[in-house]
Amino acid sequence: MKPIIGINLDVTSGSPPQASIQTTYYEAIQKAGGIPVLLPPMSDEDLDAVLRSLNGVLLIGGLDYCPSKYGEEASELVEVCDKQREEFDFRLIDRTLHQTNLPILGICAGAQLLNISLGGSLIQDINCELPDTNVVHTINKGWQADPHKHPVNLQLSSQLGRIYKSDRLNVPTSHHQSVKQLGKGLVAVAHADDGIIEAIELEDRPFIIGVQWHPERDFAGNIDLFQHFIQAASQGTISQATSAAMK
Repeated sequence: MKPIIGINLDVTSGSPPQASIQTTYYEAIQKAGGIPVLLPPMSDEDLDAVLRSLNGVLLIGGLDYCPSKYGEEASELVEVCDKQREEFDFRLIDRTLHQTNLPILGICAGAQLLNISLGGSLIQDINCELPDTNVVHTINKGWQADPHKHPVNLQLSSQLGRIYKSDRLNVPTSHHQSVKQLGKGLVAVAHADDGIIEAIELEDRPFIIGVQWHPERDFAGNIDLFQHFIQAASQGTISQATSAAMK
């Protein structure tokens, strides 16, 4: 059976509020051999029930998580995501990390969520932190048909290095924030030429990876990442003790 991958959603206020996702996220899971299941905000009880049916979790990009989550005041350049999404996302990552053995792939804000949830912090705006950088991490026009790219340097001995089999990649990018202080157990395994952290991995877990770039925007160039995620998900199960505790 194909592994089932839970994917969080973006939430926007309105009358009524809306939950949405760019199709490239779930299409990448489908192309790699998984079954995507979309996860709207829900209660803890419902979330626990859903997690028992999943084989992996994909955390998508989006607006910024509030810097109060890592003990800082928000700068004027921070655009905080919807409170309902933020609250659910932190419950989702906390439960997935600490109550399951499920593989996790965090993309852009999803990587930042992983870092914050483990006690790390973020650079609130890269251009303010590195005003002289020559690396363009995001463009004002947002996504185009051909996404903006920049190179990253990958640690070959890392899990991502073994997946990509290269120490340098050209990746689709659209982010103004990035990891600053690493969360507990996380290691930085990829950097841009200006030193910005571009990928993190959690030590002592089979597949918990966060990438600052957007692999779903260039599936052909990142197919190995998604296929390894799906392969890990096909083996990822919730522990017996945890499963019993969640019932």
